[in-house]
Amino acid sequence: MRSTAALAAVLAAAVVGLGLPGAAPAQAVVGGQPADATAYPWLVAIGTPLLPLRPSGQICAGTLIAPDQVLTAAHCAVFTGRVPAALRVTFDRTDLRTTDGTSVRVTGVRVHPDFRITMFETDLAFHNDLAVLTLEHPVQRPTVQIGTAHGDSGTILGWGATSDEDWANPLLHAATIPLNSDCTAYGDSFDPREALCAGSTQSDSNQFDSGGPLLVDGKLVALTSWGKGATEPGYPGIYARVPVALF
Repeated sequence: MRSTAALAAVLAAAVVGLGLPGAAPAQAVVGGQPADATAYPWLVAIGTPLLPLRPSGQICAGTLIAPDQVLTAAHCAVFTGRVPAALRVTFDRTDLRTTDGTSVRVTGVRVHPDFRITMFETDLAFHNDLAVLTLEHPVQRPTVQIGTAHGDSGTILGWGATSDEDWANPLLHAATIPLNSDCTAYGDSFDPREALCAGSTQSDSNQFDSGGPLLVDGKLVALTSWGKGATEPGYPGIYARVPVALF
C-alpha cells in the first residue's frame, strides 16, 4: 500500500515485458519491530519473477485460509491475468534474502466480483480488494482464524518498506496500530461497508505490505489495501474488510 502510483509503474513495465494483461500495485510496516515468520505459520510472502529487484521477488503478503487457499489483496494478483503461475507463496521466511521456508506455486486466482479501481488524487484506490489464490497442492499447517474488528488497536505484518525511501527491506516486521482512524480526507474513495481505516503518524503500513493481515486478538479482520503516503497526517491506511463468508 501507499504511493501506489509509483509501484504501479514498476509492475506495469514488468507486465508489458511479459505480455501479460493489466497491472496493479502492491504495498511494509513503518514504526514496527522485527518479527519471526515461524510464529505466524499461516502467513505467506507472495512473490513473482516479474519483480526481480525485490528479495525473493516479494510484492505482497497473504494468509492461509484453507489447506490450498491463500487470501490476499486483489490488486496483488489481478495483474497475472490468465497466468497464475507467475505467483508463488512462501511460508516461514523471515528474511527474504534467504531460502528458508517452503514455497508453493499458485495455480488459480479468484478475484472478488466487485473489485474495482478508481483514482484518489495521484493514487490508485481499491474497492473490495480481496482475492483467493489456489495453491498447487494443499499444505499441512494451521490456517488463520477470521474475526471481527473491535477494540482500539490491531497488529499488522509485512516485509515491505520501513520508510518511503526503503523499498529494499527484506525483513518481516509487525506493528500495533490504532483502529477506527478518521478517513474523512479520503471522501468517497473510502467506503466503510467494505473497508476500515487504521494507523497513525507513528505506525502504518507501506509499500509491499498489501494483502498482509490486520489482526485483532490474533484473528484476521482485514487486509492491507491502499492509502496516501505512509504515516501521513490525516491519511491513515485503508484495509479491506474480510467477510466471514468469502466470495
